[in-house]
Amino acid sequence: MNNMISKTRYTLIFRNLTVAILLMLGIFSQMSCSKSSASEKDQMTGYAAKNNITYVSDPSGVLYQIITAGNSNKPRLTSTITVTYTGKLMNDQTFDSGTITFPLNNLIPGWQIALPLIGEGGQIKILIPSSLGYGSRGSGSIPGNSPLYFDVSLLKVK
Repeated sequence: MNNMISKTRYTLIFRNLTVAILLMLGIFSQMSCSKSSASEKDQMTGYAAKNNITYVSDPSGVLYQIITAGNSNKPRLTSTITVTYTGKLMNDQTFDSGTITFPLNNLIPGWQIALPLIGEGGQIKILIPSSLGYGSRGSGSIPGNSPLYFDVSLLKVK
């Protein structure tokens, strides 16, 4: 009988310990995600300060500065746009630049949020959190979880 009580007691202790460990792992996981987001925001605002970007914060987390508003022909998600752009990481490393023509809805969410803020002929500087860029998977030379900076000139809206 005592042997059975001991096994039951150890089983309960083991279960309680397992639950406590899982709860602590969940809490630490959430804290690490919060630090990551805060750290990313710090990287973006630090980059803006270092590069004299006087940004406006979008509720999405995108930071932007409109350099030139452009005309009234603003893109919608269904628009095809032609832009000249430079993309950089927060360490100032350029990962891409050029002129492209694409439907806006085929581009990263950060661009879909920021580009409708300007019209054809406009220029915008955009700081994009990784969740609205390439996320945890990254892309090419862009590591996962990288906030991004773009300087974009909107040449054409169709």
